Amino acid sequence: MVKNKFVSLQRLKTILRSSRKKKTIVFTNGCFDIIHAGHVRYLKKAKSLGDFLVVGLNSDSSVKKIKGEKRPIVPQKERAEVLSGLEAVDYVVLFNEPTPTKLIEAVLPDVLVKGADWASHEIVGADVVKAAGGKIARVKLVKGRSTTNIIKKILELHQ
Repeated sequence: MVKNKFVSLQRLKTILRSSRKKKTIVFTNGCFDIIHAGHVRYLKKAKSLGDFLVVGLNSDSSVKKIKGEKRPIVPQKERAEVLSGLEAVDYVVLFNEPTPTKLIEAVLPDVLVKGADWASHEIVGADVVKAAGGKIARVKLVKGRSTTNIIKKILELHQ
């Protein structure tokens, strides 16, 4: 039986409650608008830091607030479906706010992962995770790989 990886926060809290003492919960978040090799490598590395990888996915409205009215390119349900199809990802949960602060407070992961492009003091939720005894991990990104760069290349092709 294939588990449904795309879950509500309520469902996720129930799942994690029964596993928390036995498993290491890893959390990361992002827009994941157009999935590329950089995303896959990042998520594999994040997963290697624990037992469960929970991905907080910015909702469409959240992405618009951060990236502008023309984004996301891919709707949230499809982005969630693609993330759910990746072996490294155990659970995907949407959030509507511009930052995942409330989600991190609810999940309270053992390890909070962000890209190395984020300075430690800029990582949203780091204070909450550290206060609960958790760790922060910064993962090196694949140089030149980003959704923004992919979009720029596509636009150049059509000029």
